[in-house]
Amino acid sequence: MKDQEVNYIPIADLVLWTENPRDQIDENATDQEIADLAINSHQSRWKLSKLASEMGEYYDYSELPTVVYHGEKPVVYDGNRRMILGKIKHQLVQVDNTQNITIPDFPTNIPCNVCIERIALKNVLRKHGDSGSWNPLERDIFLNKYMGKRKSTFMIIEESTGLISAHPHLNKGFVKKEIFSNEHLIRMGFDVADGLLKTRHQDEEAKAILSDISKKIESKTITTRKQRGKILENLEPSNRELIDNNKKQSMHSFNYNFSPAGNEIALKKPRQSKRIKNVGHTLFGGELYLSAGLTNNLYRDISELHKFYTENDKTLDPSFFALIRMSLRLLCEMAANDLDQKMEEYTKENFIKGKKSLDQNTTTTLSTQNVTEKSIPQLLHVGAHNYTTASNKDQTIAISIILGAMLTITHGKDDIK
Repeated sequence: MKDQEVNYIPIADLVLWTENPRDQIDENATDQEIADLAINSHQSRWKLSKLASEMGEYYDYSELPTVVYHGEKPVVYDGNRRMILGKIKHQLVQVDNTQNITIPDFPTNIPCNVCIERIALKNVLRKHGDSGSWNPLERDIFLNKYMGKRKSTFMIIEESTGLISAHPHLNKGFVKKEIFSNEHLIRMGFDVADGLLKTRHQDEEAKAILSDISKKIESKTITTRKQRGKILENLEPSNRELIDNNKKQSMHSFNYNFSPAGNEIALKKPRQSKRIKNVGHTLFGGELYLSAGLTNNLYRDISELHKFYTENDKTLDPSFFALIRMSLRLLCEMAANDLDQKMEEYTKENFIKGKKSLDQNTTTTLSTQNVTEKSIPQLLHVGAHNYTTASNKDQTIAISIILGAMLTITHGKDDIK
């Protein structure tokens, strides 16, 4: 095969790239699951409706998708958004009728730039690395994972804390280059060494300082035009005092997972993090009465974990709830295994049946949290691999409710069903 050549490939054969930096998706995800994520994600940057509108009346052949063959599978490295639209157009993936996406004429056979992976990755980096379509963190991840570059300080801070993905206003070039530069980090009592984020502060102190930095960026106290370079000077007096007092302390590794944006406020005002109460539902929709077995045992364990959380939520970190979200996938897989099914088969067979047993208020909750027959397998997969996503309590409760309804159908006690 040549390094690059143009070939026509049926759009039905094209496989969407699960490791596109736009969203890190489970490598076993199907085209349908990727399409669901692209359309339904609250934080989606895919913007399919906007792209469809920008395409005009017809498909532009001058914009070739970049494709690499993995064995016999043609995998789309660049052009995934257009290919999702094409798959929707030709009903190769399904979307809700309520989705307002008007797609232009689309060929069934697509001219593609078929190339070796090394060339494909260079092409992707050239088109997206500095064009503004990727944010700084996505670019750093791509460079490290695919181009052999060392992890940047920005990427190490994210891996150690989740601070940047939890607070998108920090994912900017000037924050990366100036706020979290090695010089400023050292002045604030932090450092990056041996691939780890280190600090001179106690963990709670370090959290307070990083949260303070986030607030100053979000409130535009520090911008490229205002107070530029004056990070330490703009921190709260109490944090400046911490930094000064800890100057002689030794460095130690610091790891903490910030919950979704606004967590630092929720830590000070616990009532703001009680979103479960606002939903008006309990885990699994209430107590379940299941037949004896391992599935019932795990359900009982998860319920006890949730009880422990509700009794101690003021002292626990908000991200503790992620443990409950992650365990739901294991519970669903165990229930499916009992029936010699895969998890996807189990949810497809029982979702609609379970939903019919719920009242209108509860089904509205499912819809609000984008918990559908098509999305639930991916939500379970992502919740088990993405710690930030797993901390979404409202969505976790919604998933548990429909899972509880399905378990009642398949594992309920005979005298209760």
